Amino acid sequence: MDRQPGEKYPPIEPHDQGMLDVGDGNLVYWEVCGNPEGKPALVVHGGPGSGCGTRPRQYFDPDLYRVVLFDQRNCGRSTPHASDPSTDLRHNTTAHLVADMELLREHLGIETWLLYGGSWGSTLILAYAEEHPERVSEVVISAVTTTRRSEIDWLYRGAGQIFPEAWDRFRAGVPEAGGPGDLVAAYARRTESPDPEVRARATADWCAWEDAVLSMEARPGPPPYSGRPGRDRLALVRICAHYFAHAAWLEEGQLIRDAGRLAGIPGVLVHGRFDLGGPLITAWELARAWPDAELTVIDGAGHLGGPATSRAVLAALDRFARRV
Repeated sequence: MDRQPGEKYPPIEPHDQGMLDVGDGNLVYWEVCGNPEGKPALVVHGGPGSGCGTRPRQYFDPDLYRVVLFDQRNCGRSTPHASDPSTDLRHNTTAHLVADMELLREHLGIETWLLYGGSWGSTLILAYAEEHPERVSEVVISAVTTTRRSEIDWLYRGAGQIFPEAWDRFRAGVPEAGGPGDLVAAYARRTESPDPEVRARATADWCAWEDAVLSMEARPGPPPYSGRPGRDRLALVRICAHYFAHAAWLEEGQLIRDAGRLAGIPGVLVHGRFDLGGPLITAWELARAWPDAELTVIDGAGHLGGPATSRAVLAALDRFARRV
């Protein structure tokens, strides 16, 4: 393959795909790319609720990897879709998603797989790997998060110290909120409103704030949140608010506290020093608690990464491709 080191692999298309019945009336979309006999790897998307895209496929050598991607419950091509206000999110929790991943592994006949993802995806990866360490061969994570209450508080309140104008507008979007601690829950309630105008306004306000936090990161194209198609944007915000209002149903600090369960699993953590959405301290603390993890800090990069982040992820996945 005519490819320079550090370059992404050419685009590839799925050779297998389907809808997995995970119970509670939910069907989860999945697809497989690359070599059917290759090393299994699972891409765990962010958000929560962003859905899997095509770009993550290009991080994997298609001759060496069997790459599995899926849309987490109620987003992307999974059904029912969270953009429909009648869709019940009671059966969409971290525990449900971990169970879905394990069901998908069994459905595809995979013994162990490498896990790759970033942002919210890293929280879900860690939750799965700590529950099923015997099913995980390696882990590669960018933009590390563990969805602690302290991390949620930073993203939806603390970062307002850097973007006070944008945070003031974000706060004004839910005047009924009892205080900063009720902000995310107030948005979650609004995304459940039967009034489409209330849902649309809450979605727009949430996306404007998220885009503000990422506004110092140079990136071509539309804003990462507001620029999404309307249906996907509605689902993303509704699912995000649903998860963060409940601290992802995790005990505070659980994923770092239990990182010892990952002993023996090689991990690569890649994090931008100027990640305002998820400050570096979380990746630093996780690397100290996980015996087999190595942390690469990318100076000058933020939450969305960039060329140096991509090169670090590619290098890790290339290194693990031939590891037995």
